[in-house]
Amino acid sequence: MSLFIFLILLLPGCRPAPSNANAPADTPFETIENKGSDTMVNLALAWAEAYMAQNPQVRISVTGGGSGTGIAALINGTVDIANASRAIKPEEIEEARAKGVEPFEIAVAQDAIAVVVNPANPVDQLTVPQISAIYTGQITNWQEVGGEDRPIVLLSRESNSGTYVFFLEEVIRQGDSDSDLLFSPDTLLLPSSEGISAEIRQNPNAIGYDGLGYVTPDQKTLAIAVSADSPAVKPSIATVVDGSYPISRPLFMYTPGPPTGAVKTYLDWIMTAGQQQVKELGFVPLPDAN
Repeated sequence: MSLFIFLILLLPGCRPAPSNANAPADTPFETIENKGSDTMVNLALAWAEAYMAQNPQVRISVTGGGSGTGIAALINGTVDIANASRAIKPEEIEEARAKGVEPFEIAVAQDAIAVVVNPANPVDQLTVPQISAIYTGQITNWQEVGGEDRPIVLLSRESNSGTYVFFLEEVIRQGDSDSDLLFSPDTLLLPSSEGISAEIRQNPNAIGYDGLGYVTPDQKTLAIAVSADSPAVKPSIATVVDGSYPISRPLFMYTPGPPTGAVKTYLDWIMTAGQQQVKELGFVPLPDAN
């Protein structure tokens, strides 16, 4: 009887994994459980599909839920790999060690955080301090940053998202570890990148942020400057690679200790041949792969 493998994705629009009908009937499957970042979920799906097509004896289950969800699953021993669009927190490492887990970090790709608005919005660029002031409620009207006299509608990912955490720490707090700035209570928290895209399309007053790989042609990407005295730069693979775009980050996979066996073989593939999927999905390959 043919054996079929299904790639599990608990998000709308998931696609089934390719059939592993070519695997010998007596070959045991090697199963890899992979969970976490919604920013990375399409990339993780593409990796898993491509890898399983080449390695029919391997079964990879990919689910989203957010970086925090993936790291929690790693700590609780229910996954082999956790995807995270932000670095693991010190308190998460402490919790993991209390349970006998030593998280091992692997940077697998790079990403830019794009700040997006509706194409009808005449604003073309913002500084990082302006974005911070907008998202903390200090600036509430587009007219204050060169736009029309319209209220600003704030969109964000939910708090379990690694993108939310990164944006809070690096944009709203501008990298200041002593800052206690928070998102404005008027911020609309959305569960997915698709939710932000949909709201941007229909609301000319909205501003949002997302990973570069999720920006669609019907969104306007703003050029970002570190300060009023520095050049404004649009996010792209090239500007992440050359360091000129100010809001970029690595994307991580975490394992419970240094990877071994099937997990190590899979991660080695991701770091080499798998960088092709990184390019195809609009993310930024690792420096050695460019």
